[in-house]
Amino acid sequence: MADDKRKSPTRASTEARRRIAVLRSRLERLLLWRVWERMLEIEFIDRSIALAGKAFVSFFPLVIVVAAFAPERIRVSILTSLIARFGLRGDALTIARDAFASSEDIRKATGVLGLVLTIFFATSFTTAVQRMYLRAWRRPAHAGAGAYWRGAAWLVVVLVCLALLGGLRGALDGGLVGSGLFAIVSLAVTSGLWWFTAWFLLQGEVRARVLLPTAVITGVLTAGYAASATIWMPEVVTNNEAQFGFFGVALSLVTWFSGAAICVLVGACAGPALAEDTGWVGRLIRGGESRTLTAGARPPLPPPARELGLRDAFHSTEDR
Repeated sequence: MADDKRKSPTRASTEARRRIAVLRSRLERLLLWRVWERMLEIEFIDRSIALAGKAFVSFFPLVIVVAAFAPERIRVSILTSLIARFGLRGDALTIARDAFASSEDIRKATGVLGLVLTIFFATSFTTAVQRMYLRAWRRPAHAGAGAYWRGAAWLVVVLVCLALLGGLRGALDGGLVGSGLFAIVSLAVTSGLWWFTAWFLLQGEVRARVLLPTAVITGVLTAGYAASATIWMPEVVTNNEAQFGFFGVALSLVTWFSGAAICVLVGACAGPALAEDTGWVGRLIRGGESRTLTAGARPPLPPPARELGLRDAFHSTEDR
């Protein structure tokens, strides 16, 4: 009887481990699990923080400076689009505007040389975005000056899209029909932008067709995130400004960029996980073909040699 009592906890522990193993094997067959594994592979927490930081210190200043030098109509369109994405309104919008210099002050303080340097430093953000897509698709890194001109060209495309969406928002402002139409057009333009982004920064080595899920997922997630920001972002800005002053406004923007980076990372990782699926989802995305790369593209990098865990989301596997 005593032996049975001693063995009982052991049997219970073994049974629990067996059930966990069965549950894990079932989860591993799901597409969502493969997306999760790809996110662990690119250290998504560490990479999202890096993306958010570079977006705040290089991309965001670029938008502000370029808008200051642009004609008034384009400047208003860019800032309108940016403010809408941040979800700022009411007192929070007033606080954010007061925290930054006017367009005239920015032009006087920056000058033409400052504008050129701002564009140059902003390429560090585009390099981080490109590295994210390369890691997600297990593509070899690109060397040479090609990455720099592609980054600069991508920034121009982003600014043009911001200006177009801002102008369209102003033209369709007011009314349920106008708001609904703008939401549809905005989602289409945003998805198209991310479709172009993935294809362009991957240097055309991945077939455009298989990048469509990345574009749609990223567009939907960022649109939903921007819509949710109208609920929580004003309070975050107001509370942080009251507690930390101008630094609090900066913290609020970093918080927003961190969430947006997660949305982009999820879309980037979902793309290859769905495209490489051996089931009907993968066949549909690939169009009945087996390959995801274009003809003549370099072979992909090998997958991780070990099983990844949650800690890999916070640290680079290259450092261990």
